[in-house]
Amino acid sequence: MSSISLIQPDRDLFSWPQYWAACFGPAPFLPMSREEMDQLGWDSCDIILVTGDAYVDHPSFGMAICGRMLEAQGFRVGIIAQPDWSSKDDFMRLGKPNLFFGVTAGNMDSMINRYTADRRLRHDDAYTPDNVAGKRPDRATLVYTQRCKEAWKDVPVILGGIEASLRRTAHYDYWSDTVRRSVLVDSKADMLMFW
Repeated sequence: MSSISLIQPDRDLFSWPQYWAACFGPAPFLPMSREEMDQLGWDSCDIILVTGDAYVDHPSFGMAICGRMLEAQGFRVGIIAQPDWSSKDDFMRLGKPNLFFGVTAGNMDSMINRYTADRRLRHDDAYTPDNVAGKRPDRATLVYTQRCKEAWKDVPVILGGIEASLRRTAHYDYWSDTVRRSVLVDSKADMLMFW
């Protein structure tokens, strides 16, 4: 018995033309602004990764690894690190991605990053420059996805990272003392990748 997927993609993932990785080698940095895209000669990004962490091009930062792996497959990848979630402006600064947004809260769950086990606010954030607290919202995966959809309604959003992975099914939420639905349902994202 063969399985039939209900989702039929318009194009095969690997049918997209390869840009920098295949033609010119890896970019010295993954762009975080329009000016950096111009320096690389890019008119648009194929994939934009949104993260609650600062962007450090190092293997201890998940988005740097994901970005470099996607770049090695020939995709032009941009990063939006620790965006201002109060409006959609930061989510539009690299333009509309050709393929999708990849969203993560960062290396840590955003609720654990912001609160202690006693539900008190933390005063530092190890994944932010100068340990400044408060640079990411509660339930960052939900908020970032909503802002991506607000900025570009027709662009798919793919969730990943520890926060999305832990909340992929209905779960007990310690912070609100309730059972919450899957983050995929609450965020209205298009896909959740768990590995």
